[in-house]
Amino acid sequence: QVMLVEIGGGSVQAGGSLRLSCAASGPTFSHYDMGWLRQAPGKEREFVVGITSTGADTYYSDSVKGRFTVSRDNAKNMVYLQMNSLKPEDTAVYYCAARGLAYYGSNFQSPKVYVYWGQGTQVTVSS
Repeated sequence: QVMLVEIGGGSVQAGGSLRLSCAASGPTFSHYDMGWLRQAPGKEREFVVGITSTGADTYYSDSVKGRFTVSRDNAKNMVYLQMNSLKPEDTAVYYCAARGLAYYGSNFQSPKVYVYWGQGTQVTVSS
């Protein structure tokens, strides 16, 4: 069992930056590949970034590539999402999630591959 709590959402103007953190509990956190997904009002939940269990590989959606950076610290049971050059279209609830152990490679996109979820944190970017 892994419990996830997102920290660090808020409001920012376009062009600004925010850093989200995801605090994980449970002895097996370091076994899990992790993802950040987001959901805007009236839209489906979408993949943002993924990172493998060791942090060796990262994956980004085209919409955030070059602006967002994912990282993790397994010693602290933490995953981070640094978001720069934010745009109004980045406004959404952001979720940290742990990918099921049966999945591997670049298969981070579908929400169905995740087995543990945080409660989400709101990010609002104003123009």
